[in-house]
Amino acid sequence: MSRWPENAAMQAAPTLMAAPHATADGQAAPVTARVLCTDLAGLRSQALGLAEAAGFRTDFRVIAPKRPWTLFSPMLWPDPRCAIDAAALAPPEGDLMLGAGGAAARVLATLRRPNLPAVIIQHPRMDAGRFDAVVAAKHDGLTGPNVIVTRTALHRVTPERLALERALWAPHFASLPRPLVAVLVGGSNGRYRLDTAAARTLAEQLARMMDRDRVGLMLTPSRRTEPAARAILDEALRPRGAWIWDMQGENPYFGMLAVADAIVVTGDSVSMVSEAVATDAPVMIARLPGKSTRIGAFMDDMVACGRARNFEGKLLSWATSALNDTPMAAAELRRMLGV
Repeated sequence: MSRWPENAAMQAAPTLMAAPHATADGQAAPVTARVLCTDLAGLRSQALGLAEAAGFRTDFRVIAPKRPWTLFSPMLWPDPRCAIDAAALAPPEGDLMLGAGGAAARVLATLRRPNLPAVIIQHPRMDAGRFDAVVAAKHDGLTGPNVIVTRTALHRVTPERLALERALWAPHFASLPRPLVAVLVGGSNGRYRLDTAAARTLAEQLARMMDRDRVGLMLTPSRRTEPAARAILDEALRPRGAWIWDMQGENPYFGMLAVADAIVVTGDSVSMVSEAVATDAPVMIARLPGKSTRIGAFMDDMVACGRARNFEGKLLSWATSALNDTPMAAAELRRMLGV
C-alpha cells in the first residue's frame, strides 16, 4: 500500500496515508523529501526551510539545465528529464518530491506519480492540480483545495537557530555601539536596481542614521550586490565605524539577525524581508528604484500590517513580534499529505 493518498491535489478532504513504516526500534521512520531547485539562495532556503520545519529528512538536489535548454524557459522544455543534469534524478527517489521555483515545478509535474507526491513552493505557473500541494505567498493570488497560502516566504529562521547564532556571534559584535542595526543588502534582479546611484542613496541614508542616532552598524552584502555598490557602501560607512562583511569566511547573516536591535533590508528580496521579520527586531525596508507588482505588494503588506516600516535614514523603534508562517505551512502540509 502506498504511504501517500492518491491524487491528493484533487481531493477536498485528503485521505490519510497508510501507517508509516517503522524502524527496528518501533519508531515511525522519518519521511525523506528529495528537495529540487535551481541553485539560488532564496529558493534553496524556502525549500529546505519547509522540509526541515515539517520534520522531513532531506536529500537536496540542484536542478542544473543543460544546453541548449539554458536558453529557454522551463515551461518550454519538451521533457525536463532530458533538459537537466541527470544527478538531480538519480536514485533514491525518497518518499516525496519538494521543490521551489519554475524549473522545479516543471520537473516535479513531470515526475509526479501516485506513490511519489509532488509539493511545489511559489506559484507554479501551471495548473495547481498537477501537484499534491502548492505553498504560495499571499501576493501570488493563488487559492485552491491543495494550496497553502502564507504571508511571508518560507525560510530557515527559527528561535532555536537564532539562539545558537546569537551565542556564536554576540562576542564578535560586542564592541559595536548599541542600538545595533543589521543591514541586509541585496542587488539588482531585473525588477529593482541597486546600481551605483541607488547604492549612493542607501549609503547616504545609512551614514545619516549613524551620525544622527549614534547606532552601531553591521552590514552584509549578497552575491547579487555589485562590487561597485559594495565599494560605495564601504567608503561611506566603514570610516564611521561600521562593520562590513568582506565576503570572506563564514557568512554572518544569521548571526546579524540574531543580535540586531533593528534591521534595515533592501526591498528587492521577499526572502530577506521574510527572514528579517521572523526575528523580534523592528524591520525597516530600504526601497529601491524599479517596480514589481508582486514584490511591491508584499513590501506594502508588511508595512500595512505594522511589521515593517519604510527606511528614511533614521532609526525607528516600535513594539514588534516575530512573523513567521513557515511552521504553519509545515503543519498544514503534513495534515494535507496525511503524515
